Order: sequence, then structure tokens, then C-alpha cells
Amino acid sequence: MKAERAPGRPGPEWAESTLAAFARHLQAERDLSEHSVRAYLGDIRSLFEHVQSVRSTAGADEGGDAVDPGAADGDGAAEKDHEHSGGGGEAATGPLGLIDIHLLRDWLAGIQAGGRARTTLARRAAAARTFTAWAHRTGVLPEDPGLLLGSPKPLRTLPGVLRQDEAGRLLRVAAVASDDGSPVGSRDRAVLELLYATGVRVGELVALDVDDIDQGRRLVRVLGKGRKERSVPFGVPAAEALNDYLRTARGRLCTDRSGPALFVGVRGGRLDQRTVRRLVHARLADVPDAPDLAPHGLRHSVATHLLEGGADLRTVQEFLGHASMATTQIYTHVSAERLRKVYQQAHPRA
Repeated sequence: MKAERAPGRPGPEWAESTLAAFARHLQAERDLSEHSVRAYLGDIRSLFEHVQSVRSTAGADEGGDAVDPGAADGDGAAEKDHEHSGGGGEAATGPLGLIDIHLLRDWLAGIQAGGRARTTLARRAAAARTFTAWAHRTGVLPEDPGLLLGSPKPLRTLPGVLRQDEAGRLLRVAAVASDDGSPVGSRDRAVLELLYATGVRVGELVALDVDDIDQGRRLVRVLGKGRKERSVPFGVPAAEALNDYLRTARGRLCTDRSGPALFVGVRGGRLDQRTVRRLVHARLADVPDAPDLAPHGLRHSVATHLLEGGADLRTVQEFLGHASMATTQIYTHVSAERLRKVYQQAHPRA
């Protein structure tokens, strides 16, 4: 993966060199996706801008010592220098030496005062802890102030989901649309059937190759977040839609640039995530009274319908590829909320 550059305008040399070294750590050691690396770098750039603001307010000299990107890349020279320095503040000369728990809390307080959501605060606090842990381990910081940094609990909003009858109508709409005989219609039906059958993320869907599909056992091999692989089953309707697409439509869309991609766009390249999002919105618009959801809404719907059908949380966690059970547990609240509404509408003494 090409080294990411932090979003935003270029900053001082010390900031850019440190961000470059941190980006290499995120890519090479933590194996994060480009999207995740970009998010981390944007958050830490915000922290560095606060450091620069504090320096200016305090009348500090401009510039400062830059971190040697090579030394900050891993467990090498930077850590040795840190050991020889006795772990004192000299290991963090220059602007980075200003980063302590008070500066981190002041930075987050400024973000909160700007009206940013609690989810943004929680994400930036997590990014700061990841950065300070890396900086301490590599000798850039003499201590790890992130260990003292709390994280605001984000407000967990219940995701929008389809009812089971609405999901059925969505897929019937897709089947009718595919009757026009066009390869795009067949592809779109297979996309929607597989999204609902497996609950995969849209990024996971478009990354699938033809040989990721085991039609005999009705399994799809998915490479999820953190490059973790899982096998997800799919049912007969999705298998039929996939078989029709592969047999009659994919070859008509393929060009020399298609490669092994399972789902192919109209120009022959791998299907784009934005095309899938437009498809989901368009087909849901044809389902009366259905909420307007993005592809991730179908993922939420799958999880909710599995729980309503009697699946246990651990199974749903594995099915969706969640690293934490806490992420899966929100769907129990969705099911409980839906049950409460039905009870209030139907029970004579509600």
C-alpha cells in the first residue's frame, strides 16, 4: 500500500515527518485499510494543529526539531536513544514534547465546544491513544499520556432497518427489474440478493472475486476489516440470482480490465461502491413506505432479522465479522424496540 498522506494542508516539517512515520506504522504493522489510515492521520493532524496553536500562544520559537521518520518507524534507533536518555523529556524535544494529558484534554474540549458529535470525540480520543502509544514505544515521547485519557461514550442510535416483508418486496422489485434481459439488471438483482443474504459490507461485496463464491456449498469467502477472512452462507434465492448473473450477464459486461472481479461495472471495471449505494436507494424508492436506507441498512436489517428468527448473538457476531460483541449487541436493542412498538399497537392493555 502506498504511504498515506494526512488529509488537510501541509503543516510544519516536524508534523509532516511524524505523520509519515505514523502512517507507515499503521500500514505495515497494523495492516489497516487506506480509509482507516486516512482517518487516523486526519485526527492526529488536528492534534498537531492544536500543538502548533499552543506553541504560538506561548510565544514558542517557530519550527522545532522534526522526528526522524526512519527512527520512528519501529523498534529501532529511536527506542535505543530513548533507553540511553533514561526516559526523560529529552527524548521528546521540540513541539511533540508539549503533548501531555492536559494538552490532550484541552484539544478534545475545543472539539466538543465546536459542536462536534460525541462519536467524533470518541474516535479522536481513540486515535490519540493509538498515536501516543506508538510514539512512546518508539521513543518519540518519554511517557504515554494517552493511558490517562478517557473516552466519551458515543450515543448509540438505533439503526434504521427494513421489516422482513419490506426486504422481501425489495428483492421482488429487483427480480422484476432484471426481467428486461439486460446484464445490468441481472447483476443488480444478484448484488441485492447477496447483500441481504450475507449482510456483508458494501466494500466487502465489491471486493469479491469469482472464485470467492462456492456455489456447491453456498458459501462466500469474505475479507473483512483487519484483513480477517470469514466464510458466510447464502440461501437458494441468492444462489439462483448469482448463477443467472454468472451464466448470462457477467460475460457481457467483462472487458480486459475486469480481471477476477465478481461484480463488474458497465465499463468493465470492478463495480464501484457508489453504484451499489445508488442501486439500493433506487430500488427502495420502489417499495411503498420502506425507509430510505444505504447498503449498510441492509446489513442492519439482516442482523435484526437473524435475531428475530432465534439466532444467538455469538452466531450473528461471527456472521457479520464483528470484532467486538458490543457492536453486535445494538441489534438486540433494535429487536426490543420493534417488539415494544408492536406490543403498544396490538396489546389491549398496552
